[in-house]
Amino acid sequence: MTSQVSSPAEQADEANDEANDESNEALVGGQRKPSGEKEIRRLDRVIIRFAGDSGDGMQLTGDRFTSETASFGNDLSTLPNFPAEIRAPAGTLPGVSSFQLHFADHDILTPGDAPNVLVAMNPAALKANIADVPRGGEIIVNTDEFAKRAMAKVGYDTSPLEDGSLSAYHVHPVPLTTLTIEALKDFGLSRKEAERSKNMFALGLLSWMYHRPTEGTETFLRTKFAKKPQIAEANVAAFRAGWNFGETTEDFAVSYEVAPASTAFPTGTYRNISGNLALSYGLIAASKQADLPLYLGSYPITPASDILHELSKHKNFGVRTFQAEDEIAGIGAALGAAFGGALAVTTTSGPGVALKSETIGLAVSLELPLLVVDIQRGGPSTGLPTKTEQADLLQAMYGRNGEAPVPLVAPRTPADCFDAALEAVRIALAYRTPVILLSDGYLANGSEPWRIPEIDELPDLRVQFATGPNHELPDGTEVFWPYKRDPQTLARPWAVPGTPGLEHRIGGIEKQDGSGNISYDPANHDFMVRTRQAKIDGIEVPELEVDDPHGATTLVLGWGSTYGPITAAVRRLRTAGIPIAQAHLRHLNPFPRNLGEVLERYQKVVVPEMNLGQLATLIRAKYLVDAQSYNQVNGMPFKAEQLAAALKEAIND
Repeated sequence: MTSQVSSPAEQADEANDEANDESNEALVGGQRKPSGEKEIRRLDRVIIRFAGDSGDGMQLTGDRFTSETASFGNDLSTLPNFPAEIRAPAGTLPGVSSFQLHFADHDILTPGDAPNVLVAMNPAALKANIADVPRGGEIIVNTDEFAKRAMAKVGYDTSPLEDGSLSAYHVHPVPLTTLTIEALKDFGLSRKEAERSKNMFALGLLSWMYHRPTEGTETFLRTKFAKKPQIAEANVAAFRAGWNFGETTEDFAVSYEVAPASTAFPTGTYRNISGNLALSYGLIAASKQADLPLYLGSYPITPASDILHELSKHKNFGVRTFQAEDEIAGIGAALGAAFGGALAVTTTSGPGVALKSETIGLAVSLELPLLVVDIQRGGPSTGLPTKTEQADLLQAMYGRNGEAPVPLVAPRTPADCFDAALEAVRIALAYRTPVILLSDGYLANGSEPWRIPEIDELPDLRVQFATGPNHELPDGTEVFWPYKRDPQTLARPWAVPGTPGLEHRIGGIEKQDGSGNISYDPANHDFMVRTRQAKIDGIEVPELEVDDPHGATTLVLGWGSTYGPITAAVRRLRTAGIPIAQAHLRHLNPFPRNLGEVLERYQKVVVPEMNLGQLATLIRAKYLVDAQSYNQVNGMPFKAEQLAAALKEAIND
């Protein structure tokens, strides 16, 4: 959903102004309370979590609430949480799917530590999530699902709705299934078909509770089910019934307003975007800025498959997608496309990077531009396919035979995946090298507002292909040398096959410097290895920026998706009067040239990572700095409060 506004919040501000002008309204204690209607409380932020079976439509419900929240002008951050099994048994803890949304009237950085509101569609959803709900939080429970058998399936001996175990929370028992079936009784649907719309009833209720727009959701439903108009109208009816239930029931005496984030966004056109979608758009934009066709050779793997799905929709932009029979074929086809003069990409996750490693080494040897996108997930082996982790850093850095250096780029937020894709392509094209982009499941599936850039803001990525001879032999003959390098970048020329006179050898055996002939000469191999390393070491990357307004003695250094939790934790510490410096790495190979100097300025360096200390290991080895690790590998992103406590302890240690 996009909107063209002076700022994304102004449109919603205008809507609020119109609403404030309506009759029968008065300000009571700083709150707008219409005469004769329910109380409306204003909040600065809210965290909502929808939870249910993987077939209950929790991701769709969360997506729709998020889209309406984005169009309203709030800043937001989301955390979809999928079951690891494709279809776990219904009503079991492994089958619980959830979607958490944090939205606010100011700039926010994370999906939130704990939900203020939990919508639990069944006993499993309640049990799997109740530990995260703070005392006093609100819980909306679908009472229809709390049958004895369903409760026993997840270990409830007695009903938590009746035994007093939820006395610390504000519980709203709502028979969602019954109310949905009643609302749809005139549609001629079977009970099972009608039950499927209970997520839309819940969405309508929450939309009323937090004053979310409704038109977009109704339009979405009619579009999604355009070929089944009866189903479309049934979902719209369930959605409206949920809204009306909130309006009329006495159980919900209060609704809430979260004003637009009027100061959080620069002027521009905005849309809500996930990391994988932003990355896909970044690849398309890079293709256009490079004036090269985009070729994706890929094998489906969670959580990277969305990129393949999205790019396959954009043939009109010259995008070609190839779903290969396996990971090795995917990267092999992509490398062939790079040899043929295309902007070549392959997408995968950690297990696929392992399978692609030999071909990445071939791309290093051939010195061809290739982008390898690794959407990291929990491992090892199959591990936790739907959970997030940052544990592929050392594999990306060193996971190839021989000396095969590869640049590494890591986005920090879902929207930043767009810019990271452009940067990775810039390096690949300019330096004729494979590049690994390290995203992860948290970024891939999470979303936030993104300002759509103007075309003139995008970098010029055009490259010059070799067109003729570039070397003169002692006898005066002009020839083409495929490994004659640019003196600044050390990149070799890119010669498209079929160009007359530019025929040259290709393959994995070591080449002779300059001529590209096969060479087994020890001195030549030593020279080529060192030259390839020097090319990567010489890549121009921006210097590391440090946020240190108070002259702190402790630096927290992060990379990738830890940016949001780290920044939120740093803000909490500074608000409490504790000085701390922060820096975040986008380029992990080569590191920014000033990184060593930055590290030397601080007495303590703390490196939070969703692994067992891989960046900290690299920092210690390269800069001889006693970096302290703070690690988590539970498949979930850091919580800001948890991180703030750990950083405070490190400062005081």
